[in-house]
Amino acid sequence: MAAPTSLAGPTREHLDWPFFDNRHKVLAAKLDGYAASGALSGIDHADTDRACRGLVRSLGEAGLLDAATGAGGQRPVDSREACLTRETLAWHDGLADFAFAMQGLGTGAICLSGSHELRRTVLPKARSGDWIAAFALSEKDAGSDVAAMACAARKESDHYILDGEKTWISNGGIADVYTVFARTGEAPGTHGISAFVVYADDPGFSMAERIDVIAPHPLATIRFANCRIPAERLLGSPGEGFKIAMRTLDIFRASVAAAAIGFARRAVHEALAHAKNRPMFGSSLADLQLTQAAFGDMAAQIDAAALLTYRAAWRRDVQGLPTTKEAAMAKMVATENAQQVIDRAVQMFGGRGVKSGEMVESLYREIRALRIYEGATEVQKLIIARELLKA
Repeated sequence: MAAPTSLAGPTREHLDWPFFDNRHKVLAAKLDGYAASGALSGIDHADTDRACRGLVRSLGEAGLLDAATGAGGQRPVDSREACLTRETLAWHDGLADFAFAMQGLGTGAICLSGSHELRRTVLPKARSGDWIAAFALSEKDAGSDVAAMACAARKESDHYILDGEKTWISNGGIADVYTVFARTGEAPGTHGISAFVVYADDPGFSMAERIDVIAPHPLATIRFANCRIPAERLLGSPGEGFKIAMRTLDIFRASVAAAAIGFARRAVHEALAHAKNRPMFGSSLADLQLTQAAFGDMAAQIDAAALLTYRAAWRRDVQGLPTTKEAAMAKMVATENAQQVIDRAVQMFGGRGVKSGEMVESLYREIRALRIYEGATEVQKLIIARELLKA
């Protein structure tokens, strides 16, 4: 992504909303200080593997992975902390947001359902940035349709043997620890899936293929060929994998919405600076009523998304209530609104908006995947409808 135009960060006006405590303001100040230190400058997006390793280490050293890992498993993950962190990092750099997010998603199931030994082994290393984490759920023919999963695990004495492939795996090939979901057959469909912890050096584990996408991130297909792991690395009980995956996604889905908000806020920041300084018809682009109307729409779309996002996070953190519907609403609205906001920003830049290396061009590539991963927009609509029909 192009270098920031300034060391400014996202607006903090929303921290006055009743969703936040003082500690969230302290975290926001810490994040702003981290960005101002130059830690997010000079990231080499041509070498995403090396960049992500460096970012995870840097975030860990700064104590910012506490928000992703529940301070290494010492406390529950605070969804508002995760959202604030992702919003800030996304404003500055998409790869930084990615590096943080995967430490949370990759270890979330271990926080929820891991044994004491697994938690003690994995979570402190993920918190410090010594280990990189990954979440391996999707398959070639089992993305939104998790019940179609083919990757299988069979019990042999005190071990499980994994066979199959997972694809679209973020941090695939560079992660040290993977949360892997495989069919164990206790029941049909999603009720016969279990969750496991796999280490990168386990025999029978390999990276099958690197995957290049429009906003470069470490992404791969991984393979299990007679991959033998101790039974103690089962998360929860046999057949509970789908439930564990959904609980994990419920925690972090709102943070995807927060990342989208960060991208959208940065787009508005860039567009405002451009519009004020771009001569147009004897005045400036900002003086045109069409431009002002666009900014009005963009601001309202961002605030609507932010209200849904932090409501979902607050509901989970403070009220301790299920957030399946609320997180789905936040993810759907925030990512769709951010796509529209960023598209308008690109339009304001004209030809510059599609020039490689421009910030708004990078944001345009970054936002597109968010409407797909951790449940595409269409899936979020189904989740919302099903929750409504349960009532």
